[in-house]
Amino acid sequence: MIKQKDSCQIKEELHEECGVFGAYNTKGGDIASWIYYGLFSLQHRGQESCGIAVSENRDIRYYKDMGLVNEVFTPENLDKLHGDIAIGHVRYSTAGSSVRANAQPLVTKYVKGQLAIAHNGNLVNAVDLREELEKNGAIFQTTIDSEVIAYLVARERVHCPSVEEAVFRAMPYIQGAYSLLVMSPRKLIAARDPYGFKPLCIGKRDDTWVVASETCALDTVGAEFIRDVEPGEIIVINEEGLASDRRYCNLAEKSGRCIFEYIYFARPDSVIDGVSVFNSRIMAGKILAQTHPVEADLVVGVPESGNDAAMGYALESGIPYGRAFVKNNYVGRTFIKPKQSMREQSVKIKLNVLKDAVKGKRIIMIDDSIVRGTTSGNIVQMLKNAGATEVHVRISSPPFKYPCYFGTDIPNRDQLIANHYTVEEIGEMMGADSLGYLDLDRMGEMVEGLEYCQACFNGDYPLAPPTRDIRGDMEF
Repeated sequence: MIKQKDSCQIKEELHEECGVFGAYNTKGGDIASWIYYGLFSLQHRGQESCGIAVSENRDIRYYKDMGLVNEVFTPENLDKLHGDIAIGHVRYSTAGSSVRANAQPLVTKYVKGQLAIAHNGNLVNAVDLREELEKNGAIFQTTIDSEVIAYLVARERVHCPSVEEAVFRAMPYIQGAYSLLVMSPRKLIAARDPYGFKPLCIGKRDDTWVVASETCALDTVGAEFIRDVEPGEIIVINEEGLASDRRYCNLAEKSGRCIFEYIYFARPDSVIDGVSVFNSRIMAGKILAQTHPVEADLVVGVPESGNDAAMGYALESGIPYGRAFVKNNYVGRTFIKPKQSMREQSVKIKLNVLKDAVKGKRIIMIDDSIVRGTTSGNIVQMLKNAGATEVHVRISSPPFKYPCYFGTDIPNRDQLIANHYTVEEIGEMMGADSLGYLDLDRMGEMVEGLEYCQACFNGDYPLAPPTRDIRGDMEF
C-alpha cells in the first residue's frame, strides 16, 4: 500500500522554487518599476513571498514580504525604491521555511560593502556547507541555501579584486541548481550553474540590460531578447555594458536542464534555451494522440498547462478541442482547508465543470502530471458527475518515480503513486476509463533534441543527489 500522509501535508500540484529578475540602466534611470512588472510576469514561479532590492547612490535598499507582488508592493512601498540597478525575486519554498526572513533578495553587509542576492534552485550540499561555515564562525539569519551562497561570495570578495571574480571563486563550492543574480552597489552579475538546471536569459531595451528567469518577463517590460545565459556562464553588467565569463562553461558531463519547465513550470509564451514552451506542449499532446489513441467526442485540458497539450492531441487525432473547466484564478497555493471534511472541496473551488460542454460525451482529459492521484481522481469524478459518459485521462509527462533535489518539490519515492501501482491500477483508482502517460523514450521530441534532465522519471541524476536530507522542512 502507498504510504500517504495527511492530505494537507502532501501537495498534489508541483511547484517551482522561484523566479528572478534584474535590470541595470547604464544611463542612470530609475528602474524599480521594471522589476515590479517583471516579477508580475514571473508570479507563476512563486506565490509565497517577493522582494526588490535597488542600488541608489551606491547604497542598497530593499523591501520584501510574504504575499503576491501586487499585495507586497503597494504604490507607497514601490515609491520608496529608487536606483539604476535592481534585482527582484518571487519565491516558493522547496528548502527553507515559508517565513518573511527567508524572502529574497537577500541583502548582506560585509567588510567590502553590500551585496544583494536572488537565487532560483537548490544546492545539494547546502547542509554540509552551512555546518562547515558555522564551525568557522559564520552566523546565519535564515534557513535558505541562498544565504550560504551570499556568505561564500562575500568571503571570496575579501581576497579578490572584484565581485564577479568572487562569484567565480565561490562557484566550485556550491553544487546543485542555481540561476543567480548578485547585485553590488555598482554592478549586476548573473550566473547559471554548469548543468543549466534553471533557465536564465538576457534582454535589452534602449540603455537598460535585463536578466530574467523567462523571456515572458522580457516581453512585459518591452525588452528585446538577446540570448540565454549559458550553463556555467557568468554575466557582468556595469556602466560600460555587458561582459561574459565562460570559464565554467562546457564542464558538466550531462545537461541538467529541467524538462518540467516545458511540461508545466514555464509560461507558454516563454522560449527557454531556444525552444518554445508552447510548441513543446503541443508536441506532447500530439505524441499522446499517437501512442494512446482512443475514440472520443471531445478533448479538454486541465487548466492551465494541460490546455496546450490538449490542443496538440486534438490536432493530431482530429477529435474536437473544447473547454470543460472554469478556473478560479483567485485561489492561491496557500488556500486554507480548515477541516478534513472540507479538503476534498479544494479542487471544486479551484475548478468547476461546464456541464453543457461535457454532458453525454466521451471526454479525453489532458493533464501535465500525476503525483498522488488525488486531484486527478477528483477531476475525473467531477466530469462524470457533470454527465460525461467516459473520461479517458492522458498525461503529458511520464510517471513520476524519483524525487527532485534541484528546486522542484517532487516528493520522496514512497509518496509517488507510480511506485506502488501499475498504470492500469492508477486509472482504476482515479475512476478513469483509461489512462496513458507520455512515453519516456519520446519525450525528447518535445524539445527538438535539447539535452535535459529526466531524473524524476528514470532516476538518472546529472549530479549525484545529496547523501543527507536537504529537504527536511519541505511542504509536500
